[in-house]
Amino acid sequence: MSSNHPIGIFDSGVGGISVLRWLRKEMPAENFIYIADSRYIPYGDKPREFIEQRSVFLTRFLLAQQAKAIVVACNTATAAAIATLRSMFSIPFIGMEPGVKPALSLTKTGVVGILATTETLKSQKFEILTNRFSDTCEFVVQDCPGFVELVEQMDLQSQKARDLVRRYVGSLLDKGADTIVLGCTHYPFLLELIQNAAGQDVRIIDTGRAVAREVSRRLREERLLCDTDNAGTEIFFTTGDPEKAGQVIGRLWDTPVEIFAIPAEVTPEKHPDPFP
Repeated sequence: MSSNHPIGIFDSGVGGISVLRWLRKEMPAENFIYIADSRYIPYGDKPREFIEQRSVFLTRFLLAQQAKAIVVACNTATAAAIATLRSMFSIPFIGMEPGVKPALSLTKTGVVGILATTETLKSQKFEILTNRFSDTCEFVVQDCPGFVELVEQMDLQSQKARDLVRRYVGSLLDKGADTIVLGCTHYPFLLELIQNAAGQDVRIIDTGRAVAREVSRRLREERLLCDTDNAGTEIFFTTGDPEKAGQVIGRLWDTPVEIFAIPAEVTPEKHPDPFP
């Protein structure tokens, strides 16, 4: 495995771009391959077995592109599939985990709210995480049907979006939460609405920066950090409509991007090398 090979990233859609932004800041020389599995978005209401199958498929595609490590930039896929991925493949996998630990250090009421998808909240991984700290903190949770769709449709400021955010955040505030953890990579794109609904005294935790630092640490440990000083590049794939995905990702990435379409149901073959 060459240290100059790209880092692979996948999510059910565009939410993982919130993680990619932190990865780019943390590792400016690295090359990244991003896959939005848009044909099957959202993952949050899908069975665990289905999410696991999709995660294996996307991993095989990224390995065909010579990925040296893979970031599972989706809380739902992390909870459902990362253990299986680590058992099947030998490269480093870094997943998402709700920022419970930093929330514990910030809460004054001892009540931490968590916004997440239905499947994440039902997962054993999430249960183990919250049980670990249940003696020192009360966790109140809220699943958020519709949040992912708001981001995928770039509906970030409408009255519909504001009302939905106010409803979900309000349920956590009513239970005494003074710190709120974002448990889905799509949710940071709703941060402004979430903060406004919660009020400035409530702390909002996004774990994207911590994940980027962990990726850097793991690659350094494995001696896989890129050894050039050149600026890294990004290439984007989708299993959905590339024109639609390109418009959304371009806005979230703050620059126009080209999106390549990949089949969603066939054995992945190596794409022409985007990093000659």
